[in-house]
Amino acid sequence: MRHHNANRKFGRERSQRKALLKSLAHSLITKGKIKTTEAKAKELRPYTEKLVTLAKKQTPAARRLLEARVGKMAAKRAYVNIAPTYKERAGGYTRITKLVRRASDGAPMAVIEFV
Repeated sequence: MRHHNANRKFGRERSQRKALLKSLAHSLITKGKIKTTEAKAKELRPYTEKLVTLAKKQTPAARRLLEARVGKMAAKRAYVNIAPTYKERAGGYTRITKLVRRASDGAPMAVIEFV
């Protein structure tokens, strides 16, 4: 039974899944908008929103945690540019927009971006 196992596995081992989410979050923070599969976008949303909430704290400990989770460059961008933008907002920092299916394999595609 798969009770309470809500996260998607993407056919990867745990370390590979963590690396995938870290890479997607890094790209989203640095570029502001990325195109990926719908499942990956839906899995990335809560991960990224928690990072933005962490960045909003504006403490050295929060900055170190961000650097560990998405890398130095993306952490700086989240801490300096993104977090102050959402200072008054209580969650809901990202938007997922569905696109047409990918031609090669028919995978449902989506764009995830900051609001």
